[in-house]
Amino acid sequence: MRNAAATAVGIMLGLSGLAPNTALAQFSPPVVPAAIDPATLFSRQCGTCHVADAAGGPRQGPNLRGVFGRKAGTFEGFAYSPGFAASGIVWDETTLDAYLTNPQALITTSVMAYRQANAGTRQTIIGWLKEQR
Repeated sequence: MRNAAATAVGIMLGLSGLAPNTALAQFSPPVVPAAIDPATLFSRQCGTCHVADAAGGPRQGPNLRGVFGRKAGTFEGFAYSPGFAASGIVWDETTLDAYLTNPQALITTSVMAYRQANAGTRQTIIGWLKEQR
């Protein structure tokens, strides 16, 4: 079957007057983009509202440096939505995964608009945040 397809392409090329390599380049498989590093992913997905560095203060959201093991709603200097601190949540892999999937399902008063449906993207962000102590 593959030889028949190649023969058909060759006949079409001959009739079109195109050089074989020119036309076959149109059938090349797509180039797979390089994997993005976790810090860049965090910056692109979360950086508008959050920082994760020792010197950074809050933006639209709290600084996420040291978020692992931190009780929700306790970053000094950030005004949380009502009920956020009262949630009793301590941030770990499970709670962050649930929160990034659907913030309002975990904390109904959360005002974070970001949701990430892709589990791999969530795990990359969470893994990177875990390293930011």
